[in-house]
Amino acid sequence: MNHKDTPKNPSDLDAHLQYLKLAYIARHYNDLARQASKKQWGHVDYLARLIDGETALRHDRSIQRRIRLARFPVIKTLDQFNWIWPKTINRLQVQNLFALQFIKNKSNVIFLGGVGLGKTHLATALGCAACLKGHSVLFATAIDVINTLTAAQLAGRLKHELKKYTKPELLILDDLGYLPIDKAGADLLFQVISLRYELGALVITSNRAFKDWPESFNNDATLTSAMLDRLLHHAETIVIEGKSYRMKDQIES
Repeated sequence: MNHKDTPKNPSDLDAHLQYLKLAYIARHYNDLARQASKKQWGHVDYLARLIDGETALRHDRSIQRRIRLARFPVIKTLDQFNWIWPKTINRLQVQNLFALQFIKNKSNVIFLGGVGLGKTHLATALGCAACLKGHSVLFATAIDVINTLTAAQLAGRLKHELKKYTKPELLILDDLGYLPIDKAGADLLFQVISLRYELGALVITSNRAFKDWPESFNNDATLTSAMLDRLLHHAETIVIEGKSYRMKDQIES
């Protein structure tokens, strides 16, 4: 018998599959081989089923990896959103966002409304939907971004750290304007927004109307105007009105 016709040692095959990181094939090739023999699949059919399984496993793992790297505080979906609670919300406008065309267009989405109305829920749900469709996402509060960049600036690593917020296809900035920001912090946030302008999508949540934003940015009207100019040039704004859902029990009692 020619050495090329010698059956492979199963332990060698397992080692090769492990080396190639073909996890699904390694776990299932024996079971599928028995099915193939029983159901008289051809060689190509058997191979196709193995490859289909491997592809599906890798797809699932890539989704989980993107979700993990996005750093969502919790996982949310659009189906979980309570449409009845807000007094005012454009449901069709929100639902249309989940086609994710704004990510392809590198434009922005801004959720405006008081606390407890689901702004973060919808922003997170958009981010999760983006992960499922293969987009890279990062979720962060505005204050966390400022604190991180401030520390990086002091350590001489600002340029490197800025890439964390400019590289993802979608950056979610939560709670912008919730706490006042000093001039240094406002300048750093402006850098992030400027660097992403027309190069990457942004989703922002804020509890302040645009006219009140200068109060959040050290009353710097010039910087606030420049920031809004970049944000609103390619943006869709969703205004949500009503009372806080988190106060629902107290309100109804």
